[in-house]
Amino acid sequence: MSLLSVFATAILPIVTIAAVGFVLGRLRDIDVEPLNTVTVYVLVPALVFHSLTTTTVGGATLVKVLVGVVAFILLMAGLAEGVGRVLGEQEPIQSALVLVSAFSNSGNYGIPLSEFAFGATGRATAVLYLVGQSVVIYTVGVYLASRAGGARGLGALTKVFKLPLVYAVVLALVVRALGLVPPADGATMTTIQLVGDSSIPLMLILVGVQLANANYGAALSRVKSANVLKLLVAPLVGFAIAVVLDFGNTTVARVFILECATPAAITSLILLIEFSGERSPEGVSGPEYVSAVVLTTTLMSVPVLTLLITALRTGFVESLL
Repeated sequence: MSLLSVFATAILPIVTIAAVGFVLGRLRDIDVEPLNTVTVYVLVPALVFHSLTTTTVGGATLVKVLVGVVAFILLMAGLAEGVGRVLGEQEPIQSALVLVSAFSNSGNYGIPLSEFAFGATGRATAVLYLVGQSVVIYTVGVYLASRAGGARGLGALTKVFKLPLVYAVVLALVVRALGLVPPADGATMTTIQLVGDSSIPLMLILVGVQLANANYGAALSRVKSANVLKLLVAPLVGFAIAVVLDFGNTTVARVFILECATPAAITSLILLIEFSGERSPEGVSGPEYVSAVVLTTTLMSVPVLTLLITALRTGFVESLL
């Protein structure tokens, strides 16, 4: 498959819908919080439940994906911590660098991308990746964000138990294990699918709106190391994990690598806004730094992910997975 074909089928739909959100965010004053609440508490749980109950991916593979997500985040966090120390970064930039390197935009960006690139299996794998990352980001991520502010926000760890998507996973796995999944063409599953599918375009529009409203400031000149870690090193780490874990399903392995390579997570920005108002000696705040990384990695991901998807579809890469 040619680069142009990959771009047209997998990347262009993502860019187009996100661009609509960006223009809308520039033209109108949009409060993304209620939209994000609807997405997180209603639409995504429905997407998670439907994807996991209808997927043909086996239980052992699902467990391996979760293990892979945790391994990837810890490895990237360790690499970013080391790079930051070598470069002499100070707080809050040091912790911000670790956050943007370790956590991917696996939801708003990754789920639609994986579905466009690899179909239903792609979406189910991306959903599972999001679930695993969500648990870690509200544990390790909260620690890093609070460290950037000179505190320890351990009380916020309870947020992980307030995420409906976690319970949607548990419910999906239970009904699968007990053989109680409703008929795929029945009213129940059709309704859940309709609700879940509506999250795909809304998540992309939210990406565009958030990028339009982000404050980049002087931080744009500081993001080179974060861009290298997120767009170049992360896919290689994801590939190594996929080879070691041997998911047993080539499509799952491809999607796992693709999710690892998606842009920096906007959730990192939300955490730093809540826990860190500090500025670096150069006058750059943690949120400004993350905003700049989110912007640059999102823009640069267009050519990078086009090349990556093309490579993942080649016979050579398939033989390694």
